[in-house]
Amino acid sequence: MKTTRINAKTKLLDAALVVVREKGYSATSVEDLCQKAGVTKGAFFHHFKSKDELAVAAANYWSQTTGELFASAPYHLHPDPLERVLGYIDFRRQLISGGVPEFTCLVGTMVQEVYETSPEIRDACNDSISDHAAKIEPDIAEAMKLYDLSADWTAASLALHTQAVLQGAFILSKASAGPQAALESVDHLRRYIELLFKGHRSH
Repeated sequence: MKTTRINAKTKLLDAALVVVREKGYSATSVEDLCQKAGVTKGAFFHHFKSKDELAVAAANYWSQTTGELFASAPYHLHPDPLERVLGYIDFRRQLISGGVPEFTCLVGTMVQEVYETSPEIRDACNDSISDHAAKIEPDIAEAMKLYDLSADWTAASLALHTQAVLQGAFILSKASAGPQAALESVDHLRRYIELLFKGHRSH
């Protein structure tokens, strides 16, 4: 049976996804990342000049890995665009399980700490969050058109609002050391979107 060898760079990126969500970015050291990845500091500095450079790469890696997860999610199969949007929210809710570090967001965690001190990391985190919002924007726009919903808000703004609620939900979960607050916030988000389209949907 053929086995695939994971290189040191990928091991370090995988380690960052775990350790940063567990400890926070500032509290995570190069030594922590190397220990989790099972590589030497020499290997670390062969691939990354600094922890900040790894953080930027990790934000991009996070976008890639989560993007693949969401691209294959079943909510895309709904013929109704509004049901796809609601299905996306339901899918996000399903992912809120296990320990807090397991379901919270890498880029949300990092940007809260470094938005003033590291523009490079901040921009990488912003790109990740904005790109995720952009993925659901077309479904929102299509739903507005299908249900003839005229509004003083845009599909782009609602798509970004979903991310604001989710990131806020993760903060509440960290503060309360459990998933319940996040689950309730996502439930409110679903109800909010349903209310926006109430009266426009055919029953």
